[in-house]
Amino acid sequence: MKAVLPSRCSPSEALRCRPVLDPAELAEHHRIRRAVFVAEQGLFSCDDRDAHDDLASTVHVLGLVDGAPAGTVRLYPLDPRGEVWKGDRLAVLRAQRRSGIGGPLVRLAVALAAGRGGRRMDATVQAVNTTFFLDLGWSLAGEVTDHLGMAHQPMSILLR
Repeated sequence: MKAVLPSRCSPSEALRCRPVLDPAELAEHHRIRRAVFVAEQGLFSCDDRDAHDDLASTVHVLGLVDGAPAGTVRLYPLDPRGEVWKGDRLAVLRAQRRSGIGGPLVRLAVALAAGRGGRRMDATVQAVNTTFFLDLGWSLAGEVTDHLGMAHQPMSILLR
């Protein structure tokens, strides 16, 4: 699924988000996650990959700004029937954080989960991003907790 979404950017900046198409795009997806979660934030010592990355049911999404890889998100079902999905590893390169690519990445993840039969999507987001998710229609789903030494807020959204 390829989506061209409106942006807060200048008209020359095209924002596109889509599931990765091939091994090269998957490598870009992982490169962006390493740049944000390992190099910038220090949440992981070497790599942020885990068992979910290898599951056939996991969807890796790449966000592009003017055709250049700029952000990622991944999603996967939490139950065998695919009614509850998890969205995580939302990462946007520092240089692209004002491009507006974050919203389209989250909206596409929600749409993809809904399109696969999901009824709800859960996420545990860095607490500093709570308002961003609330503005996208998400709800608080518990108390702030420490995750990898950083405050995280459980959130969820009902899927249509």
